[in-house]
Amino acid sequence: MPGSLHPPNDVQSEGFITEHMFKQRTIKNLVKTTGVGLHSGLRVELTLRPAAPNTGIVFHRVDLPEVVDFPALASTVSDTRMASVLQVGNARVSTVEHLMSALAGLGIDNLHIDLTAEEVPIMDGSAATFVYLLRSAGIEEQAAPKKFLRVVKPIEIREPDGKQEKWARLEPHDGFTLAFSIDFQHPAIDSTANFAEIDFATESYVKQIARARTFGFVNEVETLRSMGLARGGSLDNAIVMDEYRVLNSDGLRYDDEFVKHKILDAVGDLYLIGMPLMAKYVACRSGHALNNRLCRELLSQPDAFEVVTFASQNDAPAAFRHEWKFA
Repeated sequence: MPGSLHPPNDVQSEGFITEHMFKQRTIKNLVKTTGVGLHSGLRVELTLRPAAPNTGIVFHRVDLPEVVDFPALASTVSDTRMASVLQVGNARVSTVEHLMSALAGLGIDNLHIDLTAEEVPIMDGSAATFVYLLRSAGIEEQAAPKKFLRVVKPIEIREPDGKQEKWARLEPHDGFTLAFSIDFQHPAIDSTANFAEIDFATESYVKQIARARTFGFVNEVETLRSMGLARGGSLDNAIVMDEYRVLNSDGLRYDDEFVKHKILDAVGDLYLIGMPLMAKYVACRSGHALNNRLCRELLSQPDAFEVVTFASQNDAPAAFRHEWKFA
């Protein structure tokens, strides 16, 4: 039944645990790094800690007088200007999408994330550093079945934007595929691919998506900084463009790095659903705001999804065996 916790015949119920079930994952060891916030420009220490089964992904602000916990869920997102921001009371955790993307890409279900400031460090502007940290910590299976949210009915969000519409859609799909179109009308971007489709049944998150960096425009910097944004941005953590060209001396990491970074962001935003998503995501000119609205719309319609588990990793769709198996 859609929206139910009772899965159909090809999966196992959540209470049915065997030695070969597709298990939840956390990390084996605590790992730390430091960096600066892309928007705040503030130095922050990030600590990743193992978490018990069924904990989910939880951020913790350890710099506050009393530690505040932030479940990494779409319902906790309060601000989507240039980043996905979690909020509990008056406390916030900003720019969670790149780390969430890495967690989704490596199949990490449970994790504690401690921060000494409001913003997750931007590192090199991609998810690659987080992938490296997680792999360095080691990935450990846990004695609990891994839960997936399977979309069984299409969900779509559209938003007027001048002469064109922004839109994002989730469709039923036995795996996880993302197709994204961008249209920035900028010479440096237009000279690259404006569309990409990634099917994780055949393509690797680590190889094809994780290294794609965030990007921005020199002529927007003053405006963004007046809004309290982009204060930590530089050529070390973003692709930066003037009116005509990419200013980074090392150029692009992928021929289609711009659209692949939008896919990287979408993977992270969609993981705020709270579990891996079995669906095809198709979007045009979408961003954090539309992605969050799409997640909320899906979760508000119990007949549009079901939560499932699998008796073994081999019974799961290939999209979830691919990176998970070799992480």
